[in-house]
Amino acid sequence: MTLLSEIWVLMQKDFRLEWRQRAALNGMLLYVSSTVFVCYLSFSSRGGQLPAPAWNALFWIVLLFSAVNAVAKGFLQESRGRMLYYYTVVRPQAVILAKILYNALLLLGLALVAFGLYAVVLGNPVQNVGLFVGNVALGAVGFASTLTLVSGIAAKATNSSTLMAVLGFPLMVPMLLLLIKVSKNALDGLEFEASRSSLLTLVALNMIVGAVSYLLFPFLWRS
Repeated sequence: MTLLSEIWVLMQKDFRLEWRQRAALNGMLLYVSSTVFVCYLSFSSRGGQLPAPAWNALFWIVLLFSAVNAVAKGFLQESRGRMLYYYTVVRPQAVILAKILYNALLLLGLALVAFGLYAVVLGNPVQNVGLFVGNVALGAVGFASTLTLVSGIAAKATNSSTLMAVLGFPLMVPMLLLLIKVSKNALDGLEFEASRSSLLTLVALNMIVGAVSYLLFPFLWRS
């Protein structure tokens, strides 16, 4: 099979497993909805509207921890026997790219659900919706690529959950700062030109992480 065919088959496998084991997906949706509801109760009890900076910060906090919970299980749930089977039938590049694409789609879906809940429950202060949604899509791809690679590294270690947190958060801080900056511009209704440099930086970061994953994962795979 070609590389694209292997990626497509592996993504189909991940979607089937996620659909059969819907407890994890339901848990992530419950986490997003309960966090939004707690924020609503906290600010409505004070009788004030949620300020736009606080709305923006809480939105990305929810997405960040949802991404960690969603992507962390990517390689950690794979048994040694299944990984050995993958080693015999597909290329390592197909494995890492399929994981990244699957996690990116999963996080994008969670982000859109969170945005919809925020808009309904806490109001929608976003004035440039197109810029905001595009920024969320870049964030989903960035979180997925970074955390997938870190998950693959952590899966080889003994204390994988701790290593996942230690390696993941420092790598995501620069990306998170850019995402918050672009989101703030979208909330203020600024045009695309005001966020062009930040968006190009986000695209470059996503491409760099993807290239590093493509090049280095085969060496991690052999270990």
